[in-house]
Amino acid sequence: MNAVARIKLLYFGLSLLVYLGFSQCMLPASDLFDFPESLPFASSFRPELAAWEWLPLIKQALSGFDFKSAPARKESSIPTGLTVSGDVYIHPSVQLPPFGSIQGPAYIGEDCQLRPGVYIRGNVIAGKGCVLGNSCEFKNCLLLDGVQVPHFSYVGDSILGNGAHLGAGVICSNLRLDQANVPITLPDGSRHTTELRKLGALIADHAEVGCNAVLNPGSILGKRALVMPTMAFRGTVAENTIAYQKESILKAPRMDS
Repeated sequence: MNAVARIKLLYFGLSLLVYLGFSQCMLPASDLFDFPESLPFASSFRPELAAWEWLPLIKQALSGFDFKSAPARKESSIPTGLTVSGDVYIHPSVQLPPFGSIQGPAYIGEDCQLRPGVYIRGNVIAGKGCVLGNSCEFKNCLLLDGVQVPHFSYVGDSILGNGAHLGAGVICSNLRLDQANVPITLPDGSRHTTELRKLGALIADHAEVGCNAVLNPGSILGKRALVMPTMAFRGTVAENTIAYQKESILKAPRMDS
């Protein structure tokens, strides 16, 4: 075998290794989420795609939805303090708050509960039985069935799986301080670029986050994973795993007695 042939063979082998490594490091959405039958967007969110690749598809899915023909809530039944603009579908069974703001495009599914002060900023899909809580902000996010975000949270550029729960004050941070593209850390510890400048959290089915925790950009929680309260978390929590930090609490007598 001459030198040129050996170089070509070596190049082919390296290319194959890179391809195989890339394929193995991918985190398919099916590892985190079971897309529910209640949402009419299953064809958009294919389970074999990388989980973060679902985010740009939210806008695409909503652009293909027929807002005019869908049997939505009548405008006359919307509270006067709730501002609704753009293409917005609200299922007739949704509990609406006396005040808040919904900017389309948005899809609010069956039996959802919107609480006072909710702010929906567009490109939001909420499945059956979700709670979009008081003083919570949602932007470019996919909430599957039974998601609960009840109090004072920010959910931006994120996906929350079936039955996922955020305690009061949880922040899904979606932008790095240097505004560079957000990398993610896969369960095997390897890092991968997402080519996304804004990426919040990927929170799998039935995962939970404790009160006042901050999920840094690109955080991933596996199924039934748990992040304890008040943590500033980054990285990946494997399924059925708890992320916590143990801090010592100091005590001292009062000096004013």
